[in-house]
Amino acid sequence: MTTLKAPELLLPAGSLDKMRAAYDFGADAVYAGQPRYSLRARNNEFRLEQIRQGIDEAHARGKKFFVTSNLIAHNDKIRTYLRDIEPVIDCKPDALIMADAGLIMMVKEKWPEQVVHLSVQANTTNWAAVKFWQKMGVERIILSRELSLDEIEKIRQECPDMELEVFVHGALCIAYSGRCLLSGYFNHRDPNQGTCTNACRWNYATHDADIDPTTGEAIAQKMEGDFNFEAAQQKAEQSFSTTGSGQRHPKADKVYLIEEAGRPGQLMPIMEDEHGTYIMNSKDLRAVEHVARLTQIGVDSLKIEGRTKSLYYVARTAQVYRRAIDDAVAGRPFNPELLIELEGLSNRGYTGGLLERRPSNDYQNYLSGHSATQRSQYVGEVLGTEGIAEAGLSGDWVLVETKNHFAVGDLIEVVHPSGNIQVRLDQMRNVEGQPVQVAQGSPVRVWIPLPARYSGALLARVIESQPPAAAAEPALAV
Repeated sequence: MTTLKAPELLLPAGSLDKMRAAYDFGADAVYAGQPRYSLRARNNEFRLEQIRQGIDEAHARGKKFFVTSNLIAHNDKIRTYLRDIEPVIDCKPDALIMADAGLIMMVKEKWPEQVVHLSVQANTTNWAAVKFWQKMGVERIILSRELSLDEIEKIRQECPDMELEVFVHGALCIAYSGRCLLSGYFNHRDPNQGTCTNACRWNYATHDADIDPTTGEAIAQKMEGDFNFEAAQQKAEQSFSTTGSGQRHPKADKVYLIEEAGRPGQLMPIMEDEHGTYIMNSKDLRAVEHVARLTQIGVDSLKIEGRTKSLYYVARTAQVYRRAIDDAVAGRPFNPELLIELEGLSNRGYTGGLLERRPSNDYQNYLSGHSATQRSQYVGEVLGTEGIAEAGLSGDWVLVETKNHFAVGDLIEVVHPSGNIQVRLDQMRNVEGQPVQVAQGSPVRVWIPLPARYSGALLARVIESQPPAAAAEPALAV
């Protein structure tokens, strides 16, 4: 029996604490980016000092640290790039993740030994493109999210000696990965410069646009300038493509006005035809059920998106996908409990994306633009036992920094690298050691009964469908 090679598990690191959590819960490598030159210019703590510290800590643990430098550069950033990337390269990252052909050329000319991975931003969708980048000295290709499992397998067959990386979890873009212009149009924040405001996730309300039959204009028009809906409708019809049978798509039969929650009174026209109205909100990618197939194909790295996500998200996804990889390599069948565990993360609904070809409504969440938890909610982090004597406590008590509301009586999941447990919380104390029933949201600190060995654990409140029966779970004494 041939032994399968375990793919690398690659996690996002939006901070040093998230990097450490990723490693603790099973990641082999992390990626973090320079704010000026990656697609995470906002909510990113990694300056040069943090990059150096992160690389040193990773190598001390036998792990890898990749630096993301994957913007599509304009001339102004070309001018400063080599100057700013030099001290980063001096820190000896395991690879630079890059997308811009010009920047890759410049790095390879000056530092030919520097390992470069081609970002998903480069939209590599075929084996010929993989061979091209291999000739350019790129060591790994992060394949486009627009590929199916069969297409990935074909690329592996045609390029057996090239490292391949595939996204398996995280947010999806409504455009061809990374090519959306909405944020730049609405907010003048260019997605390809790392400042996307996720306009596709905003809450849009629709309004009927009453048409004056004599002028064709909207009676309830509130936009700046004049807008002729009849003319727009005709233009939309003319722009529709001709089908293979020679028939044209029908004329848009309804005009609506949409209103974004942050712009009250500013109404924008959208049109609806027999296929509906296309509001822009992709579900989140979840491919844990495809880990075994990707391992069999021989993909070298499985990547999780989310440098702006929480510490809990990093820990939970690392833990779940680590188990999926280990099961795949050992030849064990897929464990459906992993799907349930991922439901505990905030998500917009899950889809396998384009790994499997499905109807388009499987990719979109038309009901809500925000993330929701279906199974559990992250409520706190176990800090340890420091200060236990001052609180008048002894024995198995730990201090928790709360992130969300939880209370005595809740079923709590303790998420820890050594393994997870579920326990019923039967008591709680405030920082002074006085009994309390409820821990309000962040940044409250409370004491709960839990052994000190769970220091560093993350706590999730399990969302139960109905009130618990008496003594359904043991008290929190583990």
